[in-house]
Amino acid sequence: MMPADNATRSTRRRTGVGSPALKFVRDLVVIVVIAILISALLKTFVVRSFYIPSSSMENTLLINDRIIVNELVPNLIPIEHGDVVVFTDPGNWLPPQQPVPLNLLSALNAALTAVGLSTGDSNNHLVKRVIGLPGDTVVCCTAGGQLTINDVPIDEPYIQVPDGQSQATKSPFTVTVPDGKLWVMGDNRYNSADSAFHFLNGSPGGGFVPISSVVGRAVVVSWPAKHWGWLGNYPETFTPSAR
Repeated sequence: MMPADNATRSTRRRTGVGSPALKFVRDLVVIVVIAILISALLKTFVVRSFYIPSSSMENTLLINDRIIVNELVPNLIPIEHGDVVVFTDPGNWLPPQQPVPLNLLSALNAALTAVGLSTGDSNNHLVKRVIGLPGDTVVCCTAGGQLTINDVPIDEPYIQVPDGQSQATKSPFTVTVPDGKLWVMGDNRYNSADSAFHFLNGSPGGGFVPISSVVGRAVVVSWPAKHWGWLGNYPETFTPSAR
């Protein structure tokens, strides 16, 4: 009769259990599963990626740039003036979305988006810069074309305006930001359907964005590599002592 330990080794050789190849495959599967779980957790609670579909934030963000968003804002970290934030549509800011065709590619993209490895839901979100916080009165414009926040003019080095224009945005307005809301504007002021645009066009919500609609703060341009850089909120522009 074959000894028990020899029988066990013989069985392992016949079944392949414990072979280096199977161990490698097993370890690889475990690593992939753990990576997907970590990615999903990060996407849900910490960071996620979006791409830029429009020119409304030029030249800060260009079409097809990829950005990394800190989702701890605003739930754990408060929103500040000058933050570039990503938010869900507060009410008819986006055109109706075309149904996504149901096929293997769309299903794969949806799965990758769910775990944070794709940016497939970017078209359902908007990105703008926070100009007014709750209680602020924002006015366009001074004689020199500047916005004012609570009667203090601000210098905005990040905005893009067409040649021959001197105002920070195309049409005058005066608003006071309600509690729980934000006043947001694109850096490409004359080509941005932002708070000012929707306020002046009488959109539902008056152009204000609920803080509850904010997904997070954009902190870095991650792709393409030549556009890599941190996204600042220009404290020198918005700090009262600096104004």
